[in-house]
Amino acid sequence: MATNGESASSGGEAPSFRVPKTGELVAQRLRARIIRGELAEGDSLPAEGTLIEEFGVSRPTLREAYRVLEAEQLISVRRGARGGARVHAPSASAAARYAGLVLEYEGATLADVYEARTLVETPCAALLARRRTKQDLKLLWESVEFGESLADDRPRLIRHHTEFHALVVRLSGNHTMNLLNGILRQIIDTANYQRVDTDPGGAAHDAAFHHGLRAHRRLVELIEAKDADGANALWMKHLVEANRYLLELPGATTVLDLLD
Repeated sequence: MATNGESASSGGEAPSFRVPKTGELVAQRLRARIIRGELAEGDSLPAEGTLIEEFGVSRPTLREAYRVLEAEQLISVRRGARGGARVHAPSASAAARYAGLVLEYEGATLADVYEARTLVETPCAALLARRRTKQDLKLLWESVEFGESLADDRPRLIRHHTEFHALVVRLSGNHTMNLLNGILRQIIDTANYQRVDTDPGGAAHDAAFHHGLRAHRRLVELIEAKDADGANALWMKHLVEANRYLLELPGATTVLDLLD
């Protein structure tokens, strides 16, 4: 009997491969067009008859390819006389939703997620300090000034804080870190809205928000000065303090708790 993925017919020497179904191969071809930008967000796929003729497959096989791409959220299919398949560009939100399910299943704690955020965001602040452009500084200063104009509007301050953190990562220019941050941000935003906006400890929250705003301003000053080491140290300190504050709040302790 073959073990470890080896083929019995080859005496245990050659690996065994599953031959893709025709529908999967068609999905692979269409997926490649979407990834390369040949099919853009909002485009309609060619008519079913056109694709059936192009790929030399049956209608059920093409529908199987559609189901694969729908599951990947790369197309949405509308049924009926005016139906058809519409293209969607790959998005971090789709990856974030699935990653969130994995973390829920594994019982990941919020402490674990906040720690991961620190490991992602801190080097991005340093990267941004090294690479920043005039346009980056314009966006950062606009964000800082907008946050400072919100006074004690807690719901808008919560959103602003998460958006400023996301802006720092995005402007760093590292696409992989931006994707990882998008996954973490969906969980952290949920935790912040549930545990800060609804918590009655108003004075403590207000103090924490305004401390954060000061940290935002100081970070942009360091980024403008291209002080990567200073930006790294400040953002690490800010995130550790913010994580400690958030973890001391009552309520959820795991990612799964956020669904309850």
